[in-house]
Amino acid sequence: MTVQDDAEVTIGDNCNFGPNVTIVTPVHPMLPNERREMLTADGEKKLLCYARPVHIGNDCWFGASVTVCPGVTIGDNCVIGAGSVVTRDIPADSFAAGVPCRVIQELTEADSMRHRPHILADNSVLE
Repeated sequence: MTVQDDAEVTIGDNCNFGPNVTIVTPVHPMLPNERREMLTADGEKKLLCYARPVHIGNDCWFGASVTVCPGVTIGDNCVIGAGSVVTRDIPADSFAAGVPCRVIQELTEADSMRHRPHILADNSVLE
């Protein structure tokens, strides 16, 4: 997992991250001359770094190779599918996936492992 935290990154409790998850906060100018140098408030020419925070709620699961882009907030209890590129906010209790990542469905009781005995095998869900 890689976190490039030029701005604040908050990660809630009980989150799980698959391999190669990347969270980035830097925002780069689109025009090449602005990437090379900008003018500071003091009138000095400099290469500047801009960044936007990323906030992740509690109990989220990120599949392998997910990329979370600058300025994104992901609500509690979300599942983000493998390979997704999250470019905008994801509301709580959502399964989201894709490039760009979008909400596929709201997570409900119907998504419980108790409805998947072929995966659950001899195990059971806590009540």
